[in-house]
Amino acid sequence: MCLALPAKVVELGEGGMATVSLEGVTKEISLALVEDVALGDFVLIHVGYALHKVSPEEAERTLKLMAEAGVLSEEVMELAPVQGEVPGDVQGGETP
Repeated sequence: MCLALPAKVVELGEGGMATVSLEGVTKEISLALVEDVALGDFVLIHVGYALHKVSPEEAERTLKLMAEAGVLSEEVMELAPVQGEVPGDVQGGETP
């Protein structure tokens, strides 16, 4: 479906790149479209780019609504680089 997702910045890299985490899945993204991003910030991500920063409260509300609508696990699986790297709790099973 390709919705924009809020994710937490867990590492700032070189060249305007960062690593974000969502539901145990990490992904490297570009910060080219957003200014003043710090470690621990939440950003709205879409197709590998941070679109803007969001508050932790807004990120939590958005993720809760997506989970209730049944689209969060699908979006997280699209975020994961390899199907086997998706945590078990997202797939509905246990993490090994």
